[in-house]
Amino acid sequence: MKVAVIMGGASPEHEVSLASGAGIAEAAAGLGHTVIELVIERDGSWRDGQHEAIELLQDADVAVPALHGEGGEDGVIQGFLQQLKVPYVGSGVAASAVGLDKHLTKTILHAHGLPVTPGITLGGADLRDPEAAHQQLKAAGIEFPVFVKPNNGGSSYGVTRVTDAAALTDAIASAASVDGARVLIEQEMRGREIDLAVMQFPDGRVDAGPALEIHSDPNQPFFNTTAKYSKGAGEQFVVPAPLDAELAATLRRTAIEVFETLGCEGLARVDFFVPAGGGPVVNEINTFPGFTPASQFPRMWAAAGMTYADVVQNLLETAHARAAE
Repeated sequence: MKVAVIMGGASPEHEVSLASGAGIAEAAAGLGHTVIELVIERDGSWRDGQHEAIELLQDADVAVPALHGEGGEDGVIQGFLQQLKVPYVGSGVAASAVGLDKHLTKTILHAHGLPVTPGITLGGADLRDPEAAHQQLKAAGIEFPVFVKPNNGGSSYGVTRVTDAAALTDAIASAASVDGARVLIEQEMRGREIDLAVMQFPDGRVDAGPALEIHSDPNQPFFNTTAKYSKGAGEQFVVPAPLDAELAATLRRTAIEVFETLGCEGLARVDFFVPAGGGPVVNEINTFPGFTPASQFPRMWAAAGMTYADVVQNLLETAHARAAE
């Protein structure tokens, strides 16, 4: 196939996207596909020009929007590709938009009966009113420590762990610098941090790979941006995670249910907390997770016997089959 790999983008995850895109492009070329690399600059412009990019995309059999965060996982590029009638890897416009919006994701999952991290959402004038945040936290029964995060975004940019009320104002400002519309404040969940990779196959089947457990760097306050992308970050991953059969089955079933409830397609990574003595709680979903060979998603499928190239080939074939339907 002729495969167009789109990477970069205007979000803070620009460099992460370039790494994901480079890995996918190399694997696709190694599989014998003709690869076209298209880079979106930090200002949102196409490196080779938008008109030229459109022509290249329309000539492709499949596009891979290897973009993370705003402009990539929020349905914008997916809508653009649909307008061009170009088949692409991953979720469609609606599922992408919902998946990047943490508040909307949790609202839908909670309404569907799935357990999510307890928290509140601040917007509008409340973002500039610390007392409003304190009152909402009190009303919701949420106590410190908490995590303050942008509603939209990934890779833990703008995320702060807050242990007391005095630090809340600065944390909200940090999150609002990434997403000025909404900020989430969530209860810290003490327990294990487990991720599952969900993938769709050309016949429409959806499955989850072996679970991965994150052991946070003791030198960092949590699994933050520094911990995720520092040298040796992958050493913090244990896959397959040591789980009893019942918990493993529950995580797999719930991850697939999250994927299907939100209308996802192609791939997603579903992140959980497993509190001591309790069942899994959904933290987030990433509809196009980090995709270097060292990233969580391909490493989970490697534990199931699929190479990085196998995963890339499956995603391309699935997107092509979906377009054929």
